[in-house]
Amino acid sequence: MSSVVDKFRKASASGVGLPGDKLIAHPYVTVGPTCTLNPPSAMTIDPTMKLALSEARNAATSAISSGRAARPIGAATGGKAIGFATDVTKRAEVEALIQAAVDGFGRVDVLLNNAGIMPIAPIEALKVDEWDRQIDVNIKGLLYGVAAALPHMQKQKSGHIINMASVFGIKMFAPGGTVYCATKAAVRALTEGLRMELHSQNIRCTMISPGAIATELSESSSDEATRKNLREFMKMAIPASAIARAIAYAIEQPVEVEVDEMVIRPTVQDF
Repeated sequence: MSSVVDKFRKASASGVGLPGDKLIAHPYVTVGPTCTLNPPSAMTIDPTMKLALSEARNAATSAISSGRAARPIGAATGGKAIGFATDVTKRAEVEALIQAAVDGFGRVDVLLNNAGIMPIAPIEALKVDEWDRQIDVNIKGLLYGVAAALPHMQKQKSGHIINMASVFGIKMFAPGGTVYCATKAAVRALTEGLRMELHSQNIRCTMISPGAIATELSESSSDEATRKNLREFMKMAIPASAIARAIAYAIEQPVEVEVDEMVIRPTVQDF
């Protein structure tokens, strides 16, 4: 069997499969624009993979409001996968996603918290509703995923929590990104705190901090001047597959090895 990384070369960071009995439960959908690293349909699903993920992209917003039925993914390739429309700002929906994964596959080995929004704008614009949404999705959504998956990982005495942070959690981007940077700095703090609390229970924690990655994040601001600047910035963006490979690398390590942090950005990016 080829390596896990080989299997992920065409996969996306919006959900990746594992060989054997591994399962990734991936709370992902948010109401409104989200960071989407390729659609589930673009994933390479190995016949031995077991995958549960919540679906994203703007087209999924209608599914969120109209219903939340699961649909099979990757059946044609022989893989075992289920997908759900899930709003990570609603704890009950995240819990339902994780429970459905456990009911369907018996366990959760990896939780990938990838949901995120970046409606950045100068602080003086006072877009308070957007501040609230960033806190609800980028911080509380992550915590809801942890709250739903952790009891199962503790029961099985193993697990891996992967949180998507950002280079903007390391270096401040202002004016414009003050609130977004604060939420990603919170992800960094949360991930390290989780690591300190959970390593003795054989639960690994990893944070990945992407730089300029080819997603629709550059269009997520309601401020036109900001969108224009972001479009220019994103001209250096690298493919989302770079993040998928980083996720794969962290997961494929032996159980006694924990990859705590990775920063993935274009070579030409200066921060």
